[in-house]
Amino acid sequence: MKRRLMTRAFEGAFSLINRLVPWHRLPPSLGTLNLLAYRNKLRRENLYDTNDAPRGKSKRTAAPPRPEALIQRTPDGSYNDLDEPSMGCTGTRFGRNVPLKYTYPEPEDKMMEPSPRIVSSRLLARREFVPATSLNLLAAAWIQLMTRDWFNHGTPVKGNELRVPLDKERGDDWYEDPMLIRRTPPDNTRLPDTADRPPTYLNHSSHWWDASMFYGSSEEELARLIDDREGAEGKLKLDLVEGHLIGSIPAQMRKLAEVSNQWWIGLSLIHTLFVKEHNAIVDHLRRHYPEWSAARLFHTARLVNVALIAKIHTVEWTTAILGHPTLDIAMNANWWGFAGERLTRALGRGRAVGPRRGSEVWNGIIGSQKVHHTAPYAMTEEFVSVYRMHPLMPDAIQLFRAGTGGLERSVALPDVSGQQTVSAFNGDLSMTDLLYSFGIAHPGAVVLHNYPAFLRDLQRDDQSRIDLAAIDVMRDRERGVPRYNQFRRLLHLDPVKSFEEITSNKEWARELREVYGDVERVDLMVGMFAEDFPAGFGFSDTAFRVFILMASRRLKSDRFFTTDYNENVYSREGLDWIDNNTMSSVLLRHNPDLAPMLRQVENAFAPWARVDAPGAPGAGSK
Repeated sequence: MKRRLMTRAFEGAFSLINRLVPWHRLPPSLGTLNLLAYRNKLRRENLYDTNDAPRGKSKRTAAPPRPEALIQRTPDGSYNDLDEPSMGCTGTRFGRNVPLKYTYPEPEDKMMEPSPRIVSSRLLARREFVPATSLNLLAAAWIQLMTRDWFNHGTPVKGNELRVPLDKERGDDWYEDPMLIRRTPPDNTRLPDTADRPPTYLNHSSHWWDASMFYGSSEEELARLIDDREGAEGKLKLDLVEGHLIGSIPAQMRKLAEVSNQWWIGLSLIHTLFVKEHNAIVDHLRRHYPEWSAARLFHTARLVNVALIAKIHTVEWTTAILGHPTLDIAMNANWWGFAGERLTRALGRGRAVGPRRGSEVWNGIIGSQKVHHTAPYAMTEEFVSVYRMHPLMPDAIQLFRAGTGGLERSVALPDVSGQQTVSAFNGDLSMTDLLYSFGIAHPGAVVLHNYPAFLRDLQRDDQSRIDLAAIDVMRDRERGVPRYNQFRRLLHLDPVKSFEEITSNKEWARELREVYGDVERVDLMVGMFAEDFPAGFGFSDTAFRVFILMASRRLKSDRFFTTDYNENVYSREGLDWIDNNTMSSVLLRHNPDLAPMLRQVENAFAPWARVDAPGAPGAGSK
């Protein structure tokens, strides 16, 4: 009781402070405490279990786990929680971050107001490329691949499509009239007597942060990905394309990590890099444990690779896209605790570094006790919504030679996407060249009027055409994600009273008024793109509110990041590999010629030194 009262007092104090000063304008130390107080409130009030609607196909009474499941990730994510084996596994429901009574979609006539096609053409369409100059293009590819691990609603359903009116005032000549958008696959585990409950949807990937985009989401997929050649025991397959090693893109892996039925060169690069990293970890473990079986080598390497990816995302990618001193403290504290990396590493996870043994605040979430807080673990529909970041994609990529800095050619994104992806690996450019090209390029800023044209008229490999911007808007409406102002209320933010309160850009405010008329009708994604961001941020503070909760939850609910993050499961060498490596070291291990560029940046997701820039390595070479 005393602790609860102290917690409420702590939260109340910052609630009063925030009436005058938002968290991002406080001194970094106070701002970090502010975020901690806010996260406490979100953990208590913004986690909702959609399984309140009874399930027709429950795995809650699953058989006891096989012994190996205690020390390794299963292909479908089952048995991560040993008390409820189906929690977070493939084919279970998305949760919610808002009360379920607010997740009913509007009637379809209201759902089309305003038309998602009008929103796409008047508010989202890119007029000219607006770069995010604090990031490189690897940051865009990275988050796209991470989201493929976290959530997958399945293949949209043909028949009974949503009928979207065109923008006739602008002479919209889309090839369908009206535009047809396939519906999200329904939840086939619902029982007939739950029709009056809010809709629910299934995640066709596991909800856990387990790198399913590399390892698959079923026993069958995993079996196809393991290299069964003699001498390759414990490794993942790699394909040779025109003399270059890349992940198995043409076959299994492209299917596992597709984005709207599309694959592109950026996903190939990150995917290939960490397939090779898995295999390097296997070699490292084999040197120390020659007696281990291929299965143990594989599964331990997977644990290590996944944890390294989680660490890179937490302390490198996040601090790059949210370049604010408070976030630098907060995200490192998520991994290392307020004690800091040096002290936590010196004394070991779970040992006393502060007033409480194993405290997530003092020692970090990693190695602390697993806690689900107020709902079973699941990815949420609102989390999916805040990661709609397609403006990160540029229209074209310039491909350079890393050794000389010379421009080889410029390619439009469609020319290195889908079935054309492999053409980028056509023998004249190496992986090092391609990674360098991404390292010096900028992604797009996540703002209005910066959604790529090719994604608004995207021809997929099956020859169908889609407006992905309109689909993004439609998905939130279809799935009952609250619109922008209601979303803010439910996430404990003040609602806006006018379009001018959303954005200081007068032209944008006028355009929002023309499209929506009523500020309560503004779509969540549109409002988030229009907002004035905190200093250094690459996306909105409204989106960040879900991030505060779910970025920690991905770690705190997973026993392999918490209770079972120890030598018995990972091995001492595995834990050291995680501690000692960064995105830069992974890049350099497999592409050592990148050393001159990476030596000059602290974060591998920040723009790299250009070879032809004054004072850079090789300056003046052609």
